[in-house]
Amino acid sequence: MFKKIVLALLVALPLSAAAQKFGVVKVDEVFQAMPETATTQAQFTEASKKYEDEFQKLQEEINKLYTDFQALDKDETTPQSIKERRLQEIQEKDQKIQQFRNTAQQDLQRLQEQLIAPIQQKLTDAIKAVGAEGGYTFIFPNEQAMILYSGTDVVDITAAVKAKLGIK
Repeated sequence: MFKKIVLALLVALPLSAAAQKFGVVKVDEVFQAMPETATTQAQFTEASKKYEDEFQKLQEEINKLYTDFQALDKDETTPQSIKERRLQEIQEKDQKIQQFRNTAQQDLQRLQEQLIAPIQQKLTDAIKAVGAEGGYTFIFPNEQAMILYSGTDVVDITAAVKAKLGIK
């Protein structure tokens, strides 16, 4: 996703027929080195753990219901309608667990996007600033630059972007 943002920036920069200057940046390396990334990962892990704990409680509840149902099912004196009602309870509980799982996944994905967006914006701004200061026509993520422009003089600006962000 971030690579798309960088590529969009590249397209937006004006093209010059002469003296084009190309740069590459190791976006993933810079992103991982940013202190905000570690904080975001910790927040995401904490939220994820809460959902996991809740899911575990729900699993324990349904396991108990199922164990009770098995004991009840073996008892031949229990009326069939009671057995069917208990089985229906288990099925309803299972549906609720599946709904919870889906909601949790959506919530965690939304949280991750919310946490990462400001970091990505800060990184994008730093890349733009280094690009403007250095007079670069294009700045590519390192992996793509090697494919697209192998053999062309390309400057690695990763260190400059890290310096702009205050990362050593």
